[in-house]
Amino acid sequence: MFSKLFSSKSPSDEHSKTIRDFYQTYQSDIFPKGIAAVTELTKLSVKNSNIVLSITVPFPCLGELAIFAEQLLAKHEISVLIDAEVKMIKVKEHAIEGITNIIAISSGKGGVGKSTTAVNLAYALQEEGANVGILDADIYGPSIPKMLGLAGQRLSSIDGKKMQPLESGGLAAMSIGFLTDENDATIWRGPMASRAFGQLLNETAWSDLDYLIVDMPPGTGDIQLTLAQQVPVAAAIVITTPQDIALNDAVKGLAMFKEVKVPVLGIIENMSYHICDNCGEKSHLFGRDGGVKISTKFNCELLGQLPLDISICESADQGNSQVLENSTGEVALQYRRIATKIASGLFHQLDKRSPLTKEILIKTVD
Repeated sequence: MFSKLFSSKSPSDEHSKTIRDFYQTYQSDIFPKGIAAVTELTKLSVKNSNIVLSITVPFPCLGELAIFAEQLLAKHEISVLIDAEVKMIKVKEHAIEGITNIIAISSGKGGVGKSTTAVNLAYALQEEGANVGILDADIYGPSIPKMLGLAGQRLSSIDGKKMQPLESGGLAAMSIGFLTDENDATIWRGPMASRAFGQLLNETAWSDLDYLIVDMPPGTGDIQLTLAQQVPVAAAIVITTPQDIALNDAVKGLAMFKEVKVPVLGIIENMSYHICDNCGEKSHLFGRDGGVKISTKFNCELLGQLPLDISICESADQGNSQVLENSTGEVALQYRRIATKIASGLFHQLDKRSPLTKEILIKTVD
């Protein structure tokens, strides 16, 4: 696991041993089998009087690596800098160029903040060290252009064959909204909408994306089923609020992905609570712990409970993101923590390199 070739300026033997021992024993919910089981510490070196740990990771997790460094400092008074290299592989094989893994963001009904959550999760994955794109699958009501501050912009093509995605804050973005006027209604039957979405996915010049986030249209009807079957989705996330009606529809979303054999990594409860600006009191305006109940009932992880925060809504309306504007703020850190759970869950549940993957022993009988 460890490289035996260190730079000429190496940490002391005592520090090296302490760091290695801590690395071998460190565990968290992001690394349930231990960080050493899924990453590789390739080098220990000293640069500008700082101890540098070079680590190769199979999914983006810069926030968790920072916690690792903080705990090493707290327990052993050793300060380190971490140089992380993300090396991911496809969880689900597909032939779409420029994309490693595709994650669908879904909701059983509209009005639960699905698109806002999808955008912020995309930015959060980027902050954690991934190359990310977002695809607006809502052919009838595309909202991603406005949320990314790209409303009114149009697409171009370099080779006349594939469209160039637009860029916002480092995200590669594609939406039918870049091809139509935002004031024009899109009146298409299901098959036409599905074909249009297929073109957006397959005829875009995606470039070296670790994740493509697909913002699915709300609901669980024919078009949602068709899109879920049409796209080589590695896994899905279901967004809900604590309201009973939203929870009922979230259950339908879980059933839909089960029908098309797409694994669901977890549930995000949006608008879970509101914190008063004046007194700091937490209020549960739409019910309480509904996401906890259905995640327990359906054996599905509750990835996080996000607040009802006016700053999130205002940022989305203005084409900004809380994650970009204040990446160390409380709201941004919540999105980043959820994003890391998603990345970790995709690896640990589905990646063949995961230590949680069961080994199959085949014996031959003479």
